[in-house]
Amino acid sequence: MSMGTELLGFLLCVGGWLLTAVSLANNYWRVTSFAGSVITSTRQYQNLWQACAEASTGIRNCRRFESLLALEGYVQTSRALMIIALLLGLASILLSVLGLKCTKMGSMTEQAKGKLTFTAGLLFILSGVCVLTAVTWYAARIVQEFNDPFYIGTKFELGAGLYLGWAAAALVILGGGMLCGSFRRASTPRNKRSSVIRILKLEHFKNMVITSRFTL
Repeated sequence: MSMGTELLGFLLCVGGWLLTAVSLANNYWRVTSFAGSVITSTRQYQNLWQACAEASTGIRNCRRFESLLALEGYVQTSRALMIIALLLGLASILLSVLGLKCTKMGSMTEQAKGKLTFTAGLLFILSGVCVLTAVTWYAARIVQEFNDPFYIGTKFELGAGLYLGWAAAALVILGGGMLCGSFRRASTPRNKRSSVIRILKLEHFKNMVITSRFTL
């Protein structure tokens, strides 16, 4: 495998995984929109865990979402996908550490390490897809409510937490693709060499047969 490609992909994936955790903990998944409003002294914002209101004086009051079953479906799904993404990312990091070419684990062969790295890359990509699905679905719901003229609730805009999630998904998917790609590029030359060796052996065998016929 290409060690440089592996390390770069691994670092991108770890950075994306950390950014996923930051996005999940960020308070600003949705923030109050002041479009068409004359009251700007209070700002409201929410994430997957709580809703907060902050006055212009700096006083902030937050209320945690107490019941999971009382939440809307897209919030429940976004929570689950973000947590699954973090768990998949953690498992992928462990597999990557075991499979990187620069690490030594007993008598593990290069082929076995390559398969571990390839599996870790696939899991990283799946983790990135989970994050991308969660933040995109959440953002789509905000945009839908904002553009609905019959929506009577508080209208919100996209918050920083969503942008962090999109950045995290991009890093993880890119890094996972690099890990998978490094394994394919490393395996292709070996396959070509083995094919050439088989062809040479076959040609040598044919020459031996022809020579034996002339001798007889």
